[in-house]
Amino acid sequence: MNAAGFRVLVVDDSRQAREGIRTILGGDAQFQIVAEGTSGEEALALTEQWMPDMILMDIHMPDMDGLEATRRLKEKYPYVKIVIVTVSDDIAHLFDALKKGAQGYLLKNLNPRAWLEYLRAIAVDEVPMTRELAFRILKEFSAAERPKSPANPLTARETEILGLVARGMSNRDISSELTISEYTVKNHLKNILHKLHLENRVQLARYAYELGWMGGKPDR
Repeated sequence: MNAAGFRVLVVDDSRQAREGIRTILGGDAQFQIVAEGTSGEEALALTEQWMPDMILMDIHMPDMDGLEATRRLKEKYPYVKIVIVTVSDDIAHLFDALKKGAQGYLLKNLNPRAWLEYLRAIAVDEVPMTRELAFRILKEFSAAERPKSPANPLTARETEILGLVARGMSNRDISSELTISEYTVKNHLKNILHKLHLENRVQLARYAYELGWMGGKPDR
């Protein structure tokens, strides 16, 4: 994060929603809103103009929805972190957002403290996946036929850590569980993401379950 803070672009066609986001982020000096847009088309133009670190993106907007805008933005600006912000907790929207490259998914009815904690974690690539989300991912992919599993390129330790990530455990939890430092956990996760060509923890868990590498259900 640079000295000026984490640069944020807010994209939502609701003025009230944008005002609410400004109020929430205004309570944390780490975040600096550099621009606001009202459509997917504006998201593309403003990203090119301002080069933000993070985009908070609504789904349902005129001209181009947030999911399509996310897909296009991640193709052109893979570095940018995109968090879908919506009133819907529809699992289909969640999976569509992840498939298009989003790093996170926030519900508008969450309290401001939860927002800030989640976005701070997104900013430093340490977002834990909730056990509920892990279970929903497992359920979603258990219902479909899994593809043939390729050889696991991970070491035994990396596979162990991947299993704990899939259960919704944070870096601190994993550190305590395996009696290793959080720094070591972070380095293992970087290696795992690189080997599997993935971007975040949710994608890791989905990938592991989809290929049948993880055996049990996460804790509910």
